[in-house]
Amino acid sequence: MSQITTHVLDTTIGKPGEGIHIELQEQQNNMWQTIAEGTTNADGRIADLLEKDEVLAPATYRMVFHTGKYFESNKQKVFYPVVHIHFQTVDQSHYHIPLLLNPFGYSTYRGS
Repeated sequence: MSQITTHVLDTTIGKPGEGIHIELQEQQNNMWQTIAEGTTNADGRIADLLEKDEVLAPATYRMVFHTGKYFESNKQKVFYPVVHIHFQTVDQSHYHIPLLLNPFGYSTYRGS
């Protein structure tokens, strides 16, 4: 399993957010560099964002969830077409970054 994982739950319909493109970016010299990307599966998850043996150094990262196309494909209006979640790692353990999403709001937490 990847050191960094994610999943998206569409709380409007109570189902996984399938087909959402996500970028993992690292902050380098006050700029953001995309280091991995993927698309959520039918369960709303990306378990293989990083190679299974790849370990990131402690740093500041962000996940960019491109939610606009997801809502458009479901014929819903959207207020947040892109969601950025910034986080810091402090060691080389597993980090799970879930996104609870609806067209007009979102929340997140550190998952397990």
